[in-house]
Amino acid sequence: GLGFNIVGGTDQQYIANDNSIYVSWIKKDGAAYLDGRLQEGDKILAINGKELKDLRHKDAVELFRNAGYHVSLKIQRRLQPQNGPVGHGGDGESGGLPLAAILVPGLALAATAVWILLRYRQRM
Repeated sequence: GLGFNIVGGTDQQYIANDNSIYVSWIKKDGAAYLDGRLQEGDKILAINGKELKDLRHKDAVELFRNAGYHVSLKIQRRLQPQNGPVGHGGDGESGGLPLAAILVPGLALAATAVWILLRYRQRM
């Protein structure tokens, strides 16, 4: 297999009012894991050029099972890890960077600068 599981579809919505197909799990040492590009929570938009829009779950699974040896996926990356279903802005498009993606690196940089300053002052 491709080394990952999917969730979603018109009959098994993973997110309310969203028929999309999502990666739910990646098998360690499987094909997707070894490739390294696919991540849990990614929305799969198409496989081998075939859009996965408005498919039942079992029909999407069949497409993956019959994909062959050379598989091309079009995905939409989730922006932040979280527990439970992947969030989205309601229109299916990415909503921009979460505030934590900006604040956490900034705070880490500020803390490092203070630490360096204190170490420098101790040596003087």
